[in-house]
Amino acid sequence: MSTDIAVEQEETSELERARRAFRAELLGAGLLVDTSVAGLYGRSGLFEDIVDGIDAVVRAAGPGASAARFRFPPVFPRTSFERTDYIASFPNLTGAVNTFTGTNAEHAQLLAARAEGESWDRWLEPTDTMLVSAACHPAYPMFTGVLPDGGALLDVYGYCFRHEPAFDPARMQAFRMHEFVRIGTADQAADHRDSWIERGLEVLSDLWLDASPVIANDPFFGRAGRMLAANQRDENLKTELTVRLYGDLDDGTAVVSCNCHQDHFGVTFDIATAGGDVAHSACVGFGMERIALAMLRTHGMDPSRWPSAVKSRMSL
Repeated sequence: MSTDIAVEQEETSELERARRAFRAELLGAGLLVDTSVAGLYGRSGLFEDIVDGIDAVVRAAGPGASAARFRFPPVFPRTSFERTDYIASFPNLTGAVNTFTGTNAEHAQLLAARAEGESWDRWLEPTDTMLVSAACHPAYPMFTGVLPDGGALLDVYGYCFRHEPAFDPARMQAFRMHEFVRIGTADQAADHRDSWIERGLEVLSDLWLDASPVIANDPFFGRAGRMLAANQRDENLKTELTVRLYGDLDDGTAVVSCNCHQDHFGVTFDIATAGGDVAHSACVGFGMERIALAMLRTHGMDPSRWPSAVKSRMSL
C-alpha cells in the first residue's frame, strides 16, 4: 500500500471516528433521538428551540413581506415530481410513496408472507405522491403560465427527503430547508443567487459560525452526472457556505446552498416572464438541522452556556 493511500485511509477513519463521536454526544445529550434507521432521527424540544432560533435570524435577513410565504407538506404530486426531472439526476436519493390497493385475498397473501419473515413489498403499488426532494419543488407548478411584472419572490420552508443513510449526523435522510426563491428574468435570478452568498455569510456570522463560500456541484448520478457536475461548477451555478465541523479533518460541511437553476424550471413547468421569455430561477436554502449541528459543535451541547450575544439574537 502506498504512503499516500495509507495516510488518506487513516484520515478517513479519523474523520469517521469524529463523526460517530459527535453523533454519540448528540444522542447522549438527548438532543437527537435514535431510530433503527441510519440518518433518521427524532428531535428533542431543545433541538427544536435551537432550530426556531436559527430560523428567527434567517427570517430577519430575508425579504419579509415582499415574498409570498408558502409551507408545503412533505409529499407532493408525482406529476410535479416527474416534471422536475429529479429522477434523471438523483435516482438514488429519491423517495416514493407506495400503498396497498389489493383485494382481501391479496391482503391475506401479504400477511402470510410477513408472518414468514418474507418481503411483502410486492403487494404495494405506487401512489400519486412522492416525498419532497427539495423544499422549493412543490412551488413551481403554481407559476405555470406568465409571471406578473417583476417576477415572483417566494419564502418556502419545509421537510426534504434524501435517501442517503449515514452515521454522519449532518447527513440526515429527512431534514428542513428554509428557502428564498426568485423566479423571473435571467438577470433577476443571477442577482438573487449572488446577493445571497454575502447575506448568507452574514446570517452565519450573526450566529458566530466561521463559514466559507465554496463553488460546488450537486451529486448527480452516474457517468452523465459527472458531466453535469462539471458543467455546474464551470458555470459557477452553485455556491455552498461551509462550516468545518471537525477542524482539519474535513473540508467543511455545507449549511447553506445558493443555486442558480437557469431556465430549467421555466422550461419544465412552462413559466414565462412578462416579457415573453422563458423564466429563470434561483434559490438560497438554509439547512436548518445542519446549522443547528454546526452551532452545537462550535458553541457546545448546552445552549444555556452559549455566548449571550448569540442567545439574544436567537431569542433563546
